[in-house]
Amino acid sequence: MSTYSSTSTYTVADVENVMRSVKADLIMIANTTKAMTEVDAAEYAHDIEVLAKKNHLKFADVTLMNGSTELRAIKYEFQTEGATGTARPGGVLWPLTPKDNGGRIRIHLRYSDSSSTEARAKLPLKVSWVPSSADTSHKGLTSAAGRDYSSNGFGTNREDFS
Repeated sequence: MSTYSSTSTYTVADVENVMRSVKADLIMIANTTKAMTEVDAAEYAHDIEVLAKKNHLKFADVTLMNGSTELRAIKYEFQTEGATGTARPGGVLWPLTPKDNGGRIRIHLRYSDSSSTEARAKLPLKVSWVPSSADTSHKGLTSAAGRDYSSNGFGTNREDFS
């Protein structure tokens, strides 16, 4: 007879609960900026959720760009234990920066140390992610407290930049 144990206190449903808030943020960003479509936002949220469920993510960084200038950003730092926060999605009324006027949303993912290219290749991702050396320090923006989303120890701390 074998005995198994687990130290994680969260379930797939907990990741899904947190990701509903992240997805809502992305859709609000799409709607206010017009720098991406709602369909694009949903596909990004899908991939972030798939990766989070398999513990592949350290953070996801979402930046509104106008040409090469950063206008706004959010960094979601994922936690797999001890996460707290009950904020509702929102607070992302970003400026109108349509795609046809040079606006775009840049999403940068930082993978966890345990993540591998081979493991990620087996996941049902919708976006073709490519390596990036994007600077996500947002030096030209001011950091502000964001909203934290959590469910049973799994969560994300959201840091806002404007």
